[in-house]
Amino acid sequence: MSNEVPSAIDGVPFHANLRDAGVLVGFDGSDNASLALDYAAGIALRRGIRLTVATAYKVPVMIYANLAAMPHEPEDEVRRKEAEIVLDRARALLEGYPGEVDFRRVEGDSVGALVGLTEHAQVAVVGARGRGGFLGRVLGSVASALPAHAKCPTIVLDHKRENIHTGIAESAERSTDRFALTHSDAPVVAGIDGSPRSRTAVLQAALAAVEAETSLHLLMALPPLDDPLVWYPELIIDYKDLTDRRRGQLDESLRAEINWVEGHFRTLDVDGSVKIGDPVEVLRDATRTSQLTVVGSRGRGALKSVLLGSTSRSLLHQAEGPVMVVPPLDDERLRDQPVPS
Repeated sequence: MSNEVPSAIDGVPFHANLRDAGVLVGFDGSDNASLALDYAAGIALRRGIRLTVATAYKVPVMIYANLAAMPHEPEDEVRRKEAEIVLDRARALLEGYPGEVDFRRVEGDSVGALVGLTEHAQVAVVGARGRGGFLGRVLGSVASALPAHAKCPTIVLDHKRENIHTGIAESAERSTDRFALTHSDAPVVAGIDGSPRSRTAVLQAALAAVEAETSLHLLMALPPLDDPLVWYPELIIDYKDLTDRRRGQLDESLRAEINWVEGHFRTLDVDGSVKIGDPVEVLRDATRTSQLTVVGSRGRGALKSVLLGSTSRSLLHQAEGPVMVVPPLDDERLRDQPVPS
């Protein structure tokens, strides 16, 4: 396990009390965006902070052959009005919401517009797919664009996935009662690999668990040993023995991680496990039973310069529940953690 600790320059400056956008949600009127709106509203209520609903519009460069071909209303005005209609839909869905809400219409590329706002948000919430614009790109051709560039943790939701706990009550009639907070015993799961970046994710996962009044489970995946010597049967290697020994070492490291988290969140119930298997598959399985699965944007992979690691990127595509991707936030608590090697 690495003892490396990031310096302040390695992390995104993050002071929650200075991030006045609160909980940011990208909204485009789609089913996934409506789910994201509900989920974000639940977080904002639990934290007692502002909910910021944003939609983006982009004005294309238009070329007209002559004056007669020019529209009566300028294209930029048309796009702004369309964006305002989308926000009106969000206002209707939030009718009776008891918290503070800020509606923002932002000009620019969908992901780029949201990324700019994440500098002022504690957490961002988006649907996995939308009508194009924001949310259609998150897992589209520019896979994982927002989680890769966001300056705050990003939660990605998909309305087609069954395991979605919004944190607010479901109701066929969108009355004020639906904003009453609900409770789930399902844990928050944090995928860890012992890297400083994964510990940043653990801190955000612990916060989410405390807010949801549930437990935190730290999950470490130990990739199985492939048999590169399958063509050389005369060379005997006891892979099971090697795996068992490594698993025992990781169990010790995991215990240290748990103790560290409990030191910062003394009322939180924390446990953990080491599971043998491909990290993406192990985490995907966890999304089926957790109310939120949390991973760092990058971990111990060789390509540390990649904005979004292969595990977090693949998990976003395969998850069966909400996933939070945490960027490398600067956090003083990372400096006090001794972890056995």
